[in-house]
Amino acid sequence: MPKSLRKPLVWLPACHRNLDLDDPGGYTVLADRYAAAVTELGLQPVLFPMAEAEDIPCLLPLVDGVLLTGSPSNVEATHFGATALPTDLLDPRRDKLTMHLVRAALVGGVPLFGVCRGLQEINVALGGTLHQTLHDQPGMMDHREPESEDLAVQFAQRHEVLLEPGSAFAQWAGTTRAMVNSLHGQGIRRLGEGLVAEAHAPDGLVEGVRVMGAPAFAYGVQWHPEWRHRQHPFYERMLEAFASACRAHREANGR
Repeated sequence: MPKSLRKPLVWLPACHRNLDLDDPGGYTVLADRYAAAVTELGLQPVLFPMAEAEDIPCLLPLVDGVLLTGSPSNVEATHFGATALPTDLLDPRRDKLTMHLVRAALVGGVPLFGVCRGLQEINVALGGTLHQTLHDQPGMMDHREPESEDLAVQFAQRHEVLLEPGSAFAQWAGTTRAMVNSLHGQGIRRLGEGLVAEAHAPDGLVEGVRVMGAPAFAYGVQWHPEWRHRQHPFYERMLEAFASACRAHREANGR
């Protein structure tokens, strides 16, 4: 068996874009930085480009973890009882999959990690709601990245997060305060059922959660730990914890 196939497999749900106006069928896309981070952790990223909710019972047993990536698109507001804004970039195919995938992974004990949009997907899938434009909310910071083509500037550490003492986040950071990047316009308004807030921005926004009582690793963060994670011990430790959970899942299932 090829060495790559002995690695724990991590499902990264794809995004969908119309990148070519002459091809109305669209494209399945994934930012390389997520796949690269997973690979650097000794895991094998996998895509199921045309997967739908009804495929989850067949596909989820094949993998050892699920990483819900960030995306330029927003979770469609109809999923949390609101109306989509005219300016929203939406991805209904991804929403239809991930709303079910979150719950299936938790029930099945498959390690689950949500990043940025992925955190918001976990929250909405569990019945929570979102602020659609944080920067318009009284007392809230502007959490969007600066308008710059330089990714190093966009992904630079922007603000502090306050970590719950004794939480896994505080253990990964080695302290109860850490600096993180910030590249989002939406954010958690009301927590979903079973979610515990363990990291907050200075304005009070929930930035890190765990799923209470989950049988395996189940966390979400609003920032992007995949970005140059080798340079940031806090990011690296939380990703390594996810990787360890994926390996344990694989071993427990005799693979």
